[in-house]
Amino acid sequence: MKIHNLQNIFIMLALKVIWSFCLIVVFLLFDAEAQAGELSERLAHFPQWEKLTSVRPAVGDLVYPNWIMGSWQVKSTLIDLVAPLAPDIVTPGFEGNRQYLNKPISFQVRFVRETTPHSGLKIIPRISHKSAVVADRAFNGLNLARSYLGDTVLSVKVDPNSPNRQITFLRGERQLVSIVAARATETTRDGKFITIEVFQQLFKGGGRPYFNTVESTTAYRRLDQLNPVNPAIEADQITAIYLSPQDPNYFAALSRPVALYRYRLEFFPESQ
Repeated sequence: MKIHNLQNIFIMLALKVIWSFCLIVVFLLFDAEAQAGELSERLAHFPQWEKLTSVRPAVGDLVYPNWIMGSWQVKSTLIDLVAPLAPDIVTPGFEGNRQYLNKPISFQVRFVRETTPHSGLKIIPRISHKSAVVADRAFNGLNLARSYLGDTVLSVKVDPNSPNRQITFLRGERQLVSIVAARATETTRDGKFITIEVFQQLFKGGGRPYFNTVESTTAYRRLDQLNPVNPAIEADQITAIYLSPQDPNYFAALSRPVALYRYRLEFFPESQ
């Protein structure tokens, strides 16, 4: 597979993985709570989008509400994509990603109780009824990546020294390195759980390294769980791509995204 095609696909994966299925948590230490209504208002103003300034440095992992715990079959559908600065600035792969518009992609994910390191590299469940619900990010990230790239993806691993750093390994000695730099959360009065995470990403191998910044905002809503035909959870996700300081168009773009992608996510419970 050509290098630029891999970059395009990994930009697409970045848009989706960020909702953050790719790291195993070690400790919950801090999670920023956004100002009331800020994230929901942001979603309502799509595609008028600028870089959010109220996020805080990411320490520990993103903690989810208890109702998202379990194993799920997720159907993710790209329903809109916008290049706000086109035709002057368009990211690599933007036009190619139109092929995914309105075409659902399915994969498995699971959310588990927080784990804590023990005896070197071993990971054991934390024995506590109050342990947080987090994504099994290595499992979820691998399933998502393979839903696009198949066996080109070898593995997804977490840096044992940094719970917010993951590496996706591909054939041909290529890698996607993703670092969660900042995050915020918000719970609305009508029960939506909204998250935002900002990632610094590096695609390397086979040519000049490619850098970018990705910001993903996702609003989860719990639905009727009594009907197995319908999803139990749905989510509205918007992912924004920002140029890195290494890009020659960085100062022209300033704080504005160069690409926006909107997804509809549907979570169907897997039979136990």
